[in-house]
Amino acid sequence: MTDSDRSAAAAVPDGAARRRSRGNSRPGHVAKGEGQTTPWTDAERRTGNAPNPPPRKPRGAVYAALDLGTNNCRLLIARPNEHGFRVLDGFTRIVRLGEGVSSTGRLGDAAMERTIEALKLCRNKLKDHEPARMRLVATEACRAAENGPEFLKRVEEEVGLVLEIVDRRTEAELAVTGCADLIEKEAQGALMFDIGGGSSELAWLDFRGGRPKSQGRMAASIRSWQSLPVGVVSIAEKFGGVDVTPETFEAMVAYVAGHLRQFRGREKLRQMIAEHPMHLIGTSGTVTTLAGLHLGLERYERQKVDGLWMTNGQVSETMKVLLGMPYDRRVSHPCIGRDRADLVLPGCAIFEAIRREWQTERVRVADRGLREGILISLMDADRTFRRPQRPAPRSRRHA
Repeated sequence: MTDSDRSAAAAVPDGAARRRSRGNSRPGHVAKGEGQTTPWTDAERRTGNAPNPPPRKPRGAVYAALDLGTNNCRLLIARPNEHGFRVLDGFTRIVRLGEGVSSTGRLGDAAMERTIEALKLCRNKLKDHEPARMRLVATEACRAAENGPEFLKRVEEEVGLVLEIVDRRTEAELAVTGCADLIEKEAQGALMFDIGGGSSELAWLDFRGGRPKSQGRMAASIRSWQSLPVGVVSIAEKFGGVDVTPETFEAMVAYVAGHLRQFRGREKLRQMIAEHPMHLIGTSGTVTTLAGLHLGLERYERQKVDGLWMTNGQVSETMKVLLGMPYDRRVSHPCIGRDRADLVLPGCAIFEAIRREWQTERVRVADRGLREGILISLMDADRTFRRPQRPAPRSRRHA
């Protein structure tokens, strides 16, 4: 199962989203910064020789979020509603932009070409939906690579999209915002982790002083956080991801564990887990893959995975099965696929190091994260989730 399929499963497109993106769309410049707008020209809005006129835009503002990571390029377009937001369109493609960065320090030519092609498809979708506000971010690959800023300048010139490189804390906060509604209501706190391609973010949420009422303000409850300089791509490049023996897997876990020792408040977090109701919440392809394997899905189904609870024992058993699965079996498995077959065990090693360090009885699986966090943050800033106040009743005149 590829991430592209998962994106399609996650999106619930309406009539406007079912249209094919126009392949001959010209680059449209996008203003830089958070909550940027899409100033398409009148000429670009015209149909020209198009066989069908564009459909009418539905009412309500449209928002968009793009996450360009080490491994994936992801786009989500949505409209707010009374339940949060409704996805209009989505796109995910594994581009492996950060391939080789851990050894060369630079983005490779082939990786940049793959990413440019994916971003062109994203641009076309953005032009189709014309979001009122959007945020386009790049993470670890562009942060770490010497030529990361140079590549994003090229993206602006060739594609017409301006991406911002976000720092690690912002990335962690946005991931928390995107997953916050999956934290159990009775929990006094949670440890959220996001296993990426080139880095992995952890955030300790502590609600003992009160829990934010708004999901868009959930990041205010972060007591401690850490960005590990390890992800599925970098671990695979260091240890290998095709033929992974139990010894190699343990070496991966030990390597990640060394980085976890730098987590500020490490012992206090362990004490809080022992004394208060807490759980892990994981967002990444690694965790959702484990959930699909645990459920025995013949194909990946987001509605069955997102929000799933797995016990500590179920995670251990599923990892054991995966570790014993040969590479060709991983390639053919519907919940893994060729694109992730060499990355899933390195991801499991990161997950295993985290759960050995902070042992909880359960983990909640999140098929959501940074993009959803961006959307919620933009909508919350515009107060789209607040219901309009009813007008005060008119006073009756006395006869």
